[in-house]
Amino acid sequence: MSSKSRLDRAFKNAKIINFDDSSKLILFSDCHRGDNSFADDFANNRNIYFHALKHYYNEGFQYCEIGDGDELWENLSFESIFYAHKNVYMLMKQFHDENRLHMIWGNHDMVYRDPKYVEKHLSTFFDPKTGNDEDLFCGIQYHEAIILNHTETNQNLFLTHGHQADWWNYTFWKWSRFLVRILWKPLNVMGIADPTTPAKNYKELIKVERRTKKWIIENNNQITIVGHTHRPRFPEPGDIAFFNDGSCVHPRSITGLEIENGAISLIKWQIVTTDNGTLKIDRFLLEGPTNLADYKTT
Repeated sequence: MSSKSRLDRAFKNAKIINFDDSSKLILFSDCHRGDNSFADDFANNRNIYFHALKHYYNEGFQYCEIGDGDELWENLSFESIFYAHKNVYMLMKQFHDENRLHMIWGNHDMVYRDPKYVEKHLSTFFDPKTGNDEDLFCGIQYHEAIILNHTETNQNLFLTHGHQADWWNYTFWKWSRFLVRILWKPLNVMGIADPTTPAKNYKELIKVERRTKKWIIENNNQITIVGHTHRPRFPEPGDIAFFNDGSCVHPRSITGLEIENGAISLIKWQIVTTDNGTLKIDRFLLEGPTNLADYKTT
């Protein structure tokens, strides 16, 4: 199956979520939440991520996670990840309980495409304080793609992880997972990066982006938002409508995309030093806001 066929199928079967100019959404991907070991890339930014997500919760945003939220290649189970970052998951549970959480699976958490696996592992957690299984993400659904449909303009935003354009990490993801667990996780602890991932392999990154752009052009410049490569992308109106929200495992910062007042922005959260020498987590606007209506299909 070609990249085009995989993207076509994801688009056809995507969950549709309606929104309008009053809607507020935050899009993050590639958190790669791990077990807080030396190989856990998320651990360095977990305080930044938690603070940012708490901000969006308090401001009434919906949260769309565009794949690779959990690092289930390096780690055998969700349980160890959950207890390593329990505060994060309890905050995500608040989004879920208010129907403000929308989840997409990527290649590193591709096991979530099986609803039975999701129900078994994510519905409850054991609370040692009560000695009982407590509700977590009861009834949660993971999707390969989501289409955000603007109810007034009928403009569609196609959200998917983006590994559909990466044949090895889509078709042979189990082999990649095996290699990561056996070979690259121990090497990662020593500082050696996995060359098979496009996030660490520039030539592969360019190929994945080229295939995705080709699909966008062939589909009337369909606005498409992905992750996977960890490289933020924010096109100007009139260019190929190819967005990438970056990742939450950049060195000392996280990036994402905000949709608010009918406009889209690329933002970054990071720790900064104030004039009096204290540290704080702050938000920075990198691109936008640009009206979504400016991205016309041809």
